Amino acid sequence: MLSEEFVRGMLYLSLTIVGVPGNATVIMAFLLLIYEEKRLLAADAIILHLACTNLLVVVVRCLLESLASFHLANVFGDAGCKAVIFIFRTSRALSIWLTFLLSAYQCLSIAPPGSRWATARAIVAQYLVFVFLFLWVLNATMSQAAIFFTLSTKNDSSLTKNAVNVQFCLVNFPSKLSKDINGAAQVGRDVVPMSLMTLASLVILVLLYKHSQQVKGLRSVSGTGGGSGGAEQRAAKVVVVLVTMYVILYGVDNGLWVYTLTVRKTMSSSLISDLRVFFASLYAALSPLVIIVSNRKVNSRLRCSAQEKPVLEKTRNPSTL
Repeated sequence: MLSEEFVRGMLYLSLTIVGVPGNATVIMAFLLLIYEEKRLLAADAIILHLACTNLLVVVVRCLLESLASFHLANVFGDAGCKAVIFIFRTSRALSIWLTFLLSAYQCLSIAPPGSRWATARAIVAQYLVFVFLFLWVLNATMSQAAIFFTLSTKNDSSLTKNAVNVQFCLVNFPSKLSKDINGAAQVGRDVVPMSLMTLASLVILVLLYKHSQQVKGLRSVSGTGGGSGGAEQRAAKVVVVLVTMYVILYGVDNGLWVYTLTVRKTMSSSLISDLRVFFASLYAALSPLVIIVSNRKVNSRLRCSAQEKPVLEKTRNPSTL
């Protein structure tokens, strides 16, 4: 096994080991919440959808890449390449838009009650299913180039100089114009939600700052302590952390994508592709850890599951009592 393949496989395997259990844990916790309470708040539904999308990113890209790097399995034929690249690009972009949706909804949640933003929040919650459907259709439509232009590296006899190397697959654009248009569309699809979520996070920070100043004023008047701001303020801080992670990691990813489009001899080396996939998948692997640590609903379900296990074991083995 080549050392380069081993390093690549270990990198993708590390993301798989972190990302699959992490996202599966978040999904399980919210499924337990649905089972217990028979409902799910809009913010929780967005986080659940985000975890499902991130799990899809890690499984489709990182797991398959690691298996192929270790020569354990290889699905990267022509049909496999089309499916993997299409699903990865769609789910990756959907993860970005869902992070923006979460930040925007949280921004509306901490707005002053009785304002018009409260009405907007209620409308978003009411039509959340249609928002999800719209985002799926939008991102799937914008990822169609992967179906038309992707082929396996085994079938590289008809390559053009506009082909982009994505390790086991090649995106073989028929012309430089189609390559540039597709690249600009992908960058634009990512920059728009990134800009919007950054703006929403700044608004959240301003609102949190104003709230902290109000709390300090009340404390100075009453001479008593106060709470930290409630669940909505804690959730808003978590959203800011997730957005910051996204801006850093996907900013690197998009910078590498622009480099891929502008530098000529990128197709001959897969290093840029490996770095792009790694940084694009890093958010999908790390974000559930932030949710597990900070989300009280997830924590409470995990603690209940952990406490029920020894009780069940003692029930099955009464002699240990």
